[in-house]
Amino acid sequence: MILLIAFAFLAGIVTILSPCILPILPIVLSSTIGGREIGKSRPFGVVIGFVLSFTFFTLFLSTIVRLSGISADALRLVSVFVIAGFGLSFLIPRFQLLLEQFFSKLAGFVPQGSNTKTGFWSGLLIGLSLGLLWTPCVGPILASIISLAITGAVTLDAFIITLAYSLGTAIPMFLIMIGGQNVLRRVPWLLANSANIQKAFGVLMIVTALGILTNVDRKFQTFILNKFPQYGVGLTKFEDVEPIRKQLEKLGGKEMAKEDMGKPMFDLLQPKGAKAPAIIPGGVWFNSDPLTLEQLKGKVVVIDFWTYTCINCQRTFPYLRQWWEKYKDKGLVIIGVHSPEFEFEKNKENVAKAIEDFKLTYPIVQDNNFETWRAYNNRYWPAKYFIDKEGYIRYTHFGEGAYDESEKVIQELLKETGAKDVTSNISNLSYQVYAKTPEIYLGFGRIDNFASLEPILPDKISSYTPPSTLPENNISFEGNWAVMEEYANPQKGAKLILNFEAKEVFLVMRTSGDPAKVKVYIDDKMQSFGEDNKSGIVTVNSDRLYKLINLPTPGRHTLRLEFEDSNAQLFAFTFG
Repeated sequence: MILLIAFAFLAGIVTILSPCILPILPIVLSSTIGGREIGKSRPFGVVIGFVLSFTFFTLFLSTIVRLSGISADALRLVSVFVIAGFGLSFLIPRFQLLLEQFFSKLAGFVPQGSNTKTGFWSGLLIGLSLGLLWTPCVGPILASIISLAITGAVTLDAFIITLAYSLGTAIPMFLIMIGGQNVLRRVPWLLANSANIQKAFGVLMIVTALGILTNVDRKFQTFILNKFPQYGVGLTKFEDVEPIRKQLEKLGGKEMAKEDMGKPMFDLLQPKGAKAPAIIPGGVWFNSDPLTLEQLKGKVVVIDFWTYTCINCQRTFPYLRQWWEKYKDKGLVIIGVHSPEFEFEKNKENVAKAIEDFKLTYPIVQDNNFETWRAYNNRYWPAKYFIDKEGYIRYTHFGEGAYDESEKVIQELLKETGAKDVTSNISNLSYQVYAKTPEIYLGFGRIDNFASLEPILPDKISSYTPPSTLPENNISFEGNWAVMEEYANPQKGAKLILNFEAKEVFLVMRTSGDPAKVKVYIDDKMQSFGEDNKSGIVTVNSDRLYKLINLPTPGRHTLRLEFEDSNAQLFAFTFG
């Protein structure tokens, strides 16, 4: 243990040479400057504040973020404003004096004479801020401490080692500040121009603060570490010796991935994603009793927002089913959150029928009021949120695709739980979407690309005339139609014309009474391509997505639908 403390202390001293520290050095140099006279005690205040802050935040930053919900970047932002404030005080002497008086009073002292100008209390606050901004390149010792901090398993040994590290870091910092003060005192030209130097350092602090605020420091770190990959790692190699490795194993910290060695500590301390919002209770559950993320802690959870008439959602089901079968026994839980796009999709029986038809066996909950949808601030169907064992969102994907990447995420998150044998060949089938025509809604609430000569008359039956030439990706009505907010209701003998480019055409429909008959023409020829298209006729007998057309090859065509009765309600076209 003594050897580990000694190496931690030495690692702290070496930290001053770290490329991850370079953006912070201007703040340290600025701390050599006092007010009307050099702040003699400021370096002591900076060092004490730094040691306290660095030790505390290294050990407890992850816990603070987890419990409070305040992001690590928000805490860092406070430090940035403190540094900028002190930079401003260097430019405005009166402001600096007021700050010193404030800190003295805060500490229970009555400011008088030179006691207000020693700079201790302002230095203490700078040091406290510096401890949160200080981001040394991580070596084995600090990596082990970070792994304990992330899991919340902070021990007395971890505290002592971190304290030794911060004390080691404070020594070169203190020497820089004391050396800077001595140079300023002993060089006549510098002493004579101390006011201007103070202002220059004030500008430097403000510029540094702005750089941290806009993440320029992180970009700089990335540049240096990419340009000189062995620079950061090389400084930490002396820690990677057999006696140290054995003592680190006893400490209990999880070994950090090799690719994380040499990276800035602050980035590794932060939780790897936002805390996953709760699944709002109250909805009907299928395939499971009601579940909460709290009771699923320790497992990997995939939240999938979907609705059963969404063709994009339907095309993701084979992958979800495959992941569920492969990983459910290894700790994966998939929860489908059914958030309806149309009113009829709120029907429990309709959802149950869709779950059966699509052979979905994982837990699914209805979200008819979009409460869980809003909790996740979701905007898409489908949308998937990948949640780790601690309840943090580690990956998201909206829409189709990225199936291999998503499965890799599942495997990595399962490994973090300790699951065995989760690495396997990933061979998700790809699905090619050929559509050039976007989704088209038919209710007046969302209708677009409408080309009939007459404007839409909401909530009433009206006659419509198609144009002589229909523009690309547009629709037109012919005959009598009742256009409601969510859907369009063709009357007997009505027609719909669509100019599209795709291989597949889908249409969400339902019937208001008896089964409705719809004739399907492609380029003026009755066609039977399509799962629900029998000899050129689609029978609408349930509330769902109908597959009208599946052409041999993609291309641009004209679709014409003719309606033999007034029972059909048309909601939206989608394409594939």
